[in-house]
Amino acid sequence: MIERPIIALDFPSKKEIETFLAKFPENEKLFVKVGMEIFYQEGPEIVRWLKEQGHDIFLDLKLHDIPNTVERAMTRLANLGVAITNVHAAGGIEMMAAAKRGLTAGTKKGAQVPQLIAVTQLTSTGEEQMQKEQLISATLEESVLNYAKCAEKAGLDGVVCSALEAAKIHEATSDDFMCLTPGIRPSGAAVGDQKRVVTPAIAKEIGSSVIVVGRPVTQAADPVAAYLAIKNEWNGESL
Repeated sequence: MIERPIIALDFPSKKEIETFLAKFPENEKLFVKVGMEIFYQEGPEIVRWLKEQGHDIFLDLKLHDIPNTVERAMTRLANLGVAITNVHAAGGIEMMAAAKRGLTAGTKKGAQVPQLIAVTQLTSTGEEQMQKEQLISATLEESVLNYAKCAEKAGLDGVVCSALEAAKIHEATSDDFMCLTPGIRPSGAAVGDQKRVVTPAIAKEIGSSVIVVGRPVTQAADPVAAYLAIKNEWNGESL
């Protein structure tokens, strides 16, 4: 289990990220998620800058393309030294294995190869929508479990999934297979566009390995207090 919740830095610019991070004590090194919005705006330099500040990074770009393209892209991304990155499991076992090869080949000698995980079904996707729009006749849970088993077969370290699916995924895969779960909301918080959400305490209880939290922290009146409350709840501690 990763003890620090990952904070989703879903901001449109580096300046806004700087303003947000300045609210935290200098010695509070964070685990942050860099997603498409900020990466496409600022490029790889935002990752390098965050690493210079001492933060760990989950690079959430969800690569999904032909195996050769994904392998070459991962070779380049490996140079950034992130802790975790990801692909879409829907790309298939061959593509996921190619992504792993690219990450391994691109990692500098002596450095830690980033953990590679696969997106199963987005937490904004409901079962009826999946069946109607993706033409997947299986249940949502069956789809997620199948993707998880394919990711493990491809040599990946885990998956992105709802915490509601974590226990079943652990049953179907190895003990150390990571279940990274977004859709985390403190009790009483608005769920926004997420459909499958749980609290930090419930996420831990039902098998999440690491949680990702965005708006409940980034849009809080006191982001530091909100983060620490979620962190303590996740670790079973009180303030």
